[in-house]
Amino acid sequence: MNDDPTNDDRNHPGARLDRRGFVTTALASGFAAAVLPVSAQTITTDTTGLEAGEVRIPVGNGDMPAYRAMPAGGRRLATILVVHEVFGVHEHIKDVCRRFARLGYLAIAPELFARQGKAASFTDVALLRRDLVDKVPDAQVLRDLDATLVWSRVNGGDRRRIAVTGFCWGGRIAWLYAAYTADIKTAIAWYGRLSSEATPLQPQRPIEMAGSLKAPVLGLYAGRDGGIPLDSVEAMRRALQAPGASRAARASEIVVYPEAQHGFYADYRTSYRKQDADAAFLRARSWLALNGVAAS
Repeated sequence: MNDDPTNDDRNHPGARLDRRGFVTTALASGFAAAVLPVSAQTITTDTTGLEAGEVRIPVGNGDMPAYRAMPAGGRRLATILVVHEVFGVHEHIKDVCRRFARLGYLAIAPELFARQGKAASFTDVALLRRDLVDKVPDAQVLRDLDATLVWSRVNGGDRRRIAVTGFCWGGRIAWLYAAYTADIKTAIAWYGRLSSEATPLQPQRPIEMAGSLKAPVLGLYAGRDGGIPLDSVEAMRRALQAPGASRAARASEIVVYPEAQHGFYADYRTSYRKQDADAAFLRARSWLALNGVAAS
């Protein structure tokens, strides 16, 4: 967690949002409206032997809803912070948490849009981005992840074995969090944007922070991604190995699945590509173990 006083809320664009009450006080049930109908390939992981469900994380002036899954009765578990897509914490992200819990992890997905609105209720993705996602300050998100990390330490997690993983919108956040804090061992970014246009609320671009990573990142990308050009992925590879880059940056890795599209792990969408999703998840598991976040 970053305790630098220069990171106080008052010094960030959009800080006033941190002092508002939460618009979203409970997680969505089922899948986000914008993704319906879901694919027949959608995976559902059952909760037998798990503690799984909604929890509340104290943050700012209220409680942020989150989904938590872990082996029943587990203690000092390796922990994974799961950062959602633009659709918020809907059923797919909950299932990702359960998948990690089945492997022995404490997995927790905070609803990082909770102050601004309920992402799962939007039926149009363009409106969702304009009216909600683009209004969420990076500074708020990073501190909410800090709060989630603190919560995990006193609710079954091992403070020495913590990772973050994120999908799409959350993939970008995974890169940013790995540059922001030394409190995690590693990060895994699934098709997160690397060089999107900077805005006052979202001023940081992962490619500009590559050399200052505090934890190594595994980037999982798609060769046929219409929104993330391969030249930006290659530029990120070069930035990670540039002279003066941190040890964590040099230890990072990017893998591209040539035939995959954006969202290839999202089994509820038509972009899902099982062979690449399975291979990437196995690689992610190996990466966690390699970087000190193996499940007990």
